[in-house]
Amino acid sequence: MKVLILKPSSLGDIIHALPVLRLIKQQRPGWEVHWWIEKNFAPLLEMDRDISALHYFERQALRSYKSVVRGMQCIGRMRAERFDVIIDLQGLARSALHGWAVHGGYTIGLDQRREGASLLYDMLIPRPSSRTHAVDWCLEVLPGIGLSADGPFEWLPERHWMTNQLCGLGYQSNVRWIGLCPGARWKSKQWPVESFEALVKKLDYPDVRFVVFGGKDDMAMGRRLATDEHVVDLTGRTSLPEMIEWMRVCSAVVTNDTGPMHIAAALSVPVVALFGPTDPLKTGPYRAKGRVVYQEYGQCDRCINGRSYREEGHDCMKSIDPSVVAAAVIECE
Repeated sequence: MKVLILKPSSLGDIIHALPVLRLIKQQRPGWEVHWWIEKNFAPLLEMDRDISALHYFERQALRSYKSVVRGMQCIGRMRAERFDVIIDLQGLARSALHGWAVHGGYTIGLDQRREGASLLYDMLIPRPSSRTHAVDWCLEVLPGIGLSADGPFEWLPERHWMTNQLCGLGYQSNVRWIGLCPGARWKSKQWPVESFEALVKKLDYPDVRFVVFGGKDDMAMGRRLATDEHVVDLTGRTSLPEMIEWMRVCSAVVTNDTGPMHIAAALSVPVVALFGPTDPLKTGPYRAKGRVVYQEYGQCDRCINGRSYREEGHDCMKSIDPSVVAAAVIECE
């Protein structure tokens, strides 16, 4: 049996989909599983023991003739694989059209009820309830291919060769590390950097150090936090696998609603997750140790309907008290 999983992005969404891969290979080790993934996130799955092949999605594929040609060539290679089953865990027009173009034997997909994607599936998987967590919704596809959605699995297997390289990124083994993730795709989902600074001061213990995770867009915040001598700034300096292994050695991670939060949860690292305009029941750290600290939705129409995270000027995250967050971190110890 040859299976193709469509889940190109984002980082957190790919983490949510990984249990589907793990449980397929656990129950059917002889099945061959391929994954269609955005190039930026490919290092997450490269050299993964459960992946037979990766196929790369280029987000700019329609912006130049050469990109279009590469995209068509990729579809041709995937069609030649003759997939028995295509699992669309993205549930949008782009992924559904891609699955249709690949011509698999049978397509099963999440019924997002968006962009008409469901018209291209042989089997629709509706969300069990409006607040079902994304991980549980992804797992609903497994009974559709005759597999169980239950059972233990290792979410992110350790890459031992990278663990040995952490010292070159500032790691010291004789202290406790608290990870900080100050970034998020939407500004309204970010706890103010001033609040992260206050948190560092409140947790100023002799054996505690802090490490800041994030991408290039978060470097200004990383540099600002690293003005404290107890903070190591790794924003824009690590690959995805390096960040995962660094996060694995943390005693706790304080994070906004962003991709690295889901990595910490998958690693079973205690997570203090900071939520404002988004719903932690739907996209929070899945079955994670630790605590969700959140500001209840405001009274405006956009907050009540869960849309304010896309809007400028929504600052409910400011009301989260650093003292409350510090207490939540201490509870993780």
